[in-house]
Amino acid sequence: MSFTAEVRDELSRCEPVCEYCNLATLAALVRVTGTLSIAGSGRRLTVATETGAVARTMINLTHTVLKLKTELTPRRSVLHKVRNYLITLPEQPGLDKALVLLGVLDRKGNLVAGVPRHVVARPCCRLAYLRGALIAGGFVADPRGDFHLEIAVSGEEFARGLAKLIEQEGVRARVNPRRGAYAVYVKSAEDICRLLTELGATRSVAGIEDARAMKLVKNNVNRKVNAELANQTRTADAAQHQVELIRRVVDEGLYDTLPGALRTFCDLRLAHPDLSLRDLGALADPPLSKSALYHRVLRLEKLVGERE
Repeated sequence: MSFTAEVRDELSRCEPVCEYCNLATLAALVRVTGTLSIAGSGRRLTVATETGAVARTMINLTHTVLKLKTELTPRRSVLHKVRNYLITLPEQPGLDKALVLLGVLDRKGNLVAGVPRHVVARPCCRLAYLRGALIAGGFVADPRGDFHLEIAVSGEEFARGLAKLIEQEGVRARVNPRRGAYAVYVKSAEDICRLLTELGATRSVAGIEDARAMKLVKNNVNRKVNAELANQTRTADAAQHQVELIRRVVDEGLYDTLPGALRTFCDLRLAHPDLSLRDLGALADPPLSKSALYHRVLRLEKLVGERE
């Protein structure tokens, strides 16, 4: 099961807070995945989904909240070889009233473009509406990869209304046009966790937090490894430079004229061409500090520079 499917399944099992929360969840399901067909004076609402949580929630809430009958048609895509479900609310008494309650139509029978205000009037119903939208059209990336949550919807006004609902929970949401539709998305791991926590997906949040902790450990290890490699590279480059410097001193016949301190450094460096100055100083008798050896390198550089 994908992480998105786990989140949807967990959200679909959340209990309502008030008597109107189920209506809000159902309203979002219908708005995000539903299609309203009008033939003459009759209407029919259909919802097509590949997600079992959507089908289960849609049918259960339609029966318990609206008291309407539904028709379920399981189908299998020949092209993608995946099961999908077609849920139909056929023309029946009470359907028109239900469409107004769900915020699909206004009292005059016109389509509602944005988020229906009466459905999300209460804070708990606002969360229930967002929960339904995420169940119906949501995607939550596997946190072991990237942190990304989005809800795909149709209609810019509805998308921006959905983003405002999310922002009322203290979470920054953005809207992006995408192939004739709109994506309401959240990128921050903290915001995703906060939103899912508010919606009741605590198990999913725990999974995200575990993945974040693992990423933090890996990033820290990578930084330390990279820093160590960089230090080793700098040490190796510096040691190679010092060896080349000493060889020039020897080639130009200057070695025998060097003070004892410089000859000691040259002998140590040639004997141990890969060590850092700190490790090289520990081998001297008596031991020498890194600073002392570095000043000897500077004296050699000055000596060679004067010969050029």
